[in-house]
Amino acid sequence: MLIIGITGTLGAGKGTIVDYLTKEKGFTHFSVRAYLITEIEKQGMPVNRDSMMLVANGLRTKHSPSFIIDELYQRALASQKHCIIESIRTPGEVESLNEKGNFYLFAVDADPKLRYERIFTRNSETDRIDYETFLENEQREMDANDPNKQNLRKCIEMADFVFNNNGSIKTLQQQVETTLELILKQTV
Repeated sequence: MLIIGITGTLGAGKGTIVDYLTKEKGFTHFSVRAYLITEIEKQGMPVNRDSMMLVANGLRTKHSPSFIIDELYQRALASQKHCIIESIRTPGEVESLNEKGNFYLFAVDADPKLRYERIFTRNSETDRIDYETFLENEQREMDANDPNKQNLRKCIEMADFVFNNNGSIKTLQQQVETTLELILKQTV
């Protein structure tokens, strides 16, 4: 059983990698976003990026910096299948998963203007923002000294594999395929 975590900047292509691994490679997907939406709805809050950060940071503060990911990891173990956990956002989450074994962290990044175009087109609950707000949201998630808050920059630095997604979907899929072949050769 292989568990891949994915991190990266806003709109970089995390979902594209998830789609490829689930549809083409049979991975089971566990989503921090879906987990948080359930928690947000339980609390009667609006589903937006601010609520997600507030609820995620609150759960991490109350339990541990890796709480959400540890919850999803337990679900992944129970599935007994290759899994992908999306989206790793704190160094504590990376450290916790690294300790468990058979885990690899993928990171994806791309040019900010291209990423904004992607989220604008995607138009999810958290994507209906202007470019300046997009940059502000990303900046507040890039660095933090508090272990319970998002630190995407550090997570990307901790990744086993980093993908540049300034090209086509096909190019990104080829990068992932090559990396997956390498990983599976090492684990056999």
